[in-house]
Amino acid sequence: MTDTLTHLDEHGRANMVDVGHKPDSQRTAIAVGTVTMQPHTLQLIADGALKKGDVLTIARIAGIMAAKRTADLIPLCHPIPLTQIEVALALDAANNAVHITATAKTIGKTGVEMEALTAVSTAALTLYDMAKAVDRTMTITGLRLIEKTGGTHGDYHAE
Repeated sequence: MTDTLTHLDEHGRANMVDVGHKPDSQRTAIAVGTVTMQPHTLQLIADGALKKGDVLTIARIAGIMAAKRTADLIPLCHPIPLTQIEVALALDAANNAVHITATAKTIGKTGVEMEALTAVSTAALTLYDMAKAVDRTMTITGLRLIEKTGGTHGDYHAE
């Protein structure tokens, strides 16, 4: 890990990092996040009873689509060929929550952390959008990277 910001040049200006010299490697990233809500809202989602349709499927597809568009959304992020993006949503009745996990994979010169984080963020926002008519108290929390493998900086596993 470096103690300098890699997206700043010697004059402090933002720039896209040159990764051309780096070797290709197998890279993975796993990100998570949670949407908490009222018990009634979670039950409506579980029952597929919201007017907008199958919230979990739509949110999962939105997360996948967003991961593929990450370089269009995050300035200075490299467009990378994803070999896989998986988004899973799990209902948690005990905590009135939906837990979202995204796993992104590539073989390339730069990592897929932003793709995994973008997938979780967008899935969470989509879930919020689809359920906001019945619950404006929902919160999106805990967005974070929990694992990263591959690359010159080595592996990372959250505690």
